[in-house]
Amino acid sequence: MNNTDLQAYLNKIGVTQQLDVSVDTLFALHNAQHRRLPFENFDISLGRGISIAEQDIIDKLVYHERGGYCFELNGLLLRVLQNVGFDARPLLGRVHLSGTPSGRTHQFTLVTLGEEKWIVDVGFGSNTPRAPLPFVLNQVIHTDLQTFRIIEDERLGYMLQGQSHEDASQWLNLYSFDFDYVFDGDIACGNYFASTSPDSRFTTNRVAALATDSGIITLANFILKQRVNGDVVETLLADDASYLRVIKQYFGIELDSAYQDLKL
Repeated sequence: MNNTDLQAYLNKIGVTQQLDVSVDTLFALHNAQHRRLPFENFDISLGRGISIAEQDIIDKLVYHERGGYCFELNGLLLRVLQNVGFDARPLLGRVHLSGTPSGRTHQFTLVTLGEEKWIVDVGFGSNTPRAPLPFVLNQVIHTDLQTFRIIEDERLGYMLQGQSHEDASQWLNLYSFDFDYVFDGDIACGNYFASTSPDSRFTTNRVAALATDSGIITLANFILKQRVNGDVVETLLADDASYLRVIKQYFGIELDSAYQDLKL
């Protein structure tokens, strides 16, 4: 990432502060990107696939009104953090939301600051942490509106769990991970499966999510949900061109295609 692209990125997400290798900068970048660049998979729905080449990610997310999924959103933030000077590297996790662990199909970032390790993730859909999470075991971790914890697992390494919105006594398994080194080929394999396999939720559903100051807006095919301070409003979208106006209004997504080009 060159300095021109970095400045364009900062302008887009609205970060104006001086950048340094600090917890404050880490939180500022995470929070600003999470509230500006939506999680979405519309290129898969359009049959285009997902390129994870660095300049393709930058062009799509920085210079167009688009978002992406984990390999794009976290891939972009990883490059920004490395450009600023952070000790940051990619990790891959197994997703557990269905109850059955996936392959290593979720990319996020490990940042090391002195003796501290941070899990930095801006690309896990509606369950995306709203702030970097300290890597501490068996402790409750709060963001502004969420509660997490990280536990050890004998087979899987570590498990990130989130507290259920409906039942605070229930912990949901989100994704498991370890600290093994991740190669570019590992990321390419995970992205290829997620963007092409008929067994991937991204090839069979249209999804989007964008954090707000008081909650989150999500899309699952034709169901739009707005969560504001714990209250949820659900709207059924029409199967016509008005769909494109809705995703622009709520997620800032501008597709350069007609509605009928969406395959899902």
